[in-house]
Amino acid sequence: MAGRACGSARALLAALLAPALVALLVTPARGRGGRDHGGWDAAAPLPPLPPREDAARVARFVTHLCDWGALATISTEEAVRGWPFADILSLSDGPPGAGSGVPYFYLSPLQQSVGHLQENPDATLTMSLAQTDFCRKRGFDPQSPLCAHIILAGTVTKVNETEVDFAKRSLFIRHPEMKTWPSSHNWFFAKLNITNIWVVDYFGGPKIVTPEEYYNVTFQ
Repeated sequence: MAGRACGSARALLAALLAPALVALLVTPARGRGGRDHGGWDAAAPLPPLPPREDAARVARFVTHLCDWGALATISTEEAVRGWPFADILSLSDGPPGAGSGVPYFYLSPLQQSVGHLQENPDATLTMSLAQTDFCRKRGFDPQSPLCAHIILAGTVTKVNETEVDFAKRSLFIRHPEMKTWPSSHNWFFAKLNITNIWVVDYFGGPKIVTPEEYYNVTFQ
C-alpha cells in the first residue's frame, strides 16, 4: 500500500510539473533574438555588408552588429603577470540602428579583466561577424578573412555622468539580463577610447582605419 501511495504521489507531482517544464523548453531565451530583447531580430536578414573598399564603414558595421567581443588586457594575475589575457565581454555601441561606434561595457571590480585594467587601462577588443549569421550562411570559417572582423586598440575608462544614460540604454536594450545582475557587485559603465583600428574583411592583410575616419561614418 505504501509503495502504491508513493508511486501515485510521484505521478501526481510529475503531472503538475509537466506544463512548467514544457514552458521552459519552448519559451525563447532572453538574449539576442529572444523575447523582450531589443537587439536584432534573429528571423530577419542582417543589413548587407558595406563595400569592402570602405574599411571605415565596415568597421562601424561590425561594431554595431556585434553584441560581444574578446577584450585582451595585460594580466596582473601572479601566475601570468605581464601576459596577454583575453576575456569575453558583452557590449553595445548603441540601440539597434543608432550606433555611436563607441563600445560600452558593464563591468564589476570582481572581474579579472577589470583588475588588470585598474593597473593598466590599455586593451584591444576583437569583434567578428562570426557571431552573426553572416559567415555561417556563406560558408566562411571564423578565421577566414572573408568573415569580417575588426581589432580596436585603446584604453578602457569609466564613462562620465554626461554619457552614463546613453551607455546604460545602449547596453540594457541589447542585454536585458544585465538589469538583474546583483548590485553587490558594484557594476559600472565603461567604454573603450579607441586609438587604433584594424579591419580584416578580405585577403591581403588588415586595413588600417583612423579613429577620425571611423567616427566620421554616417549611416542612412
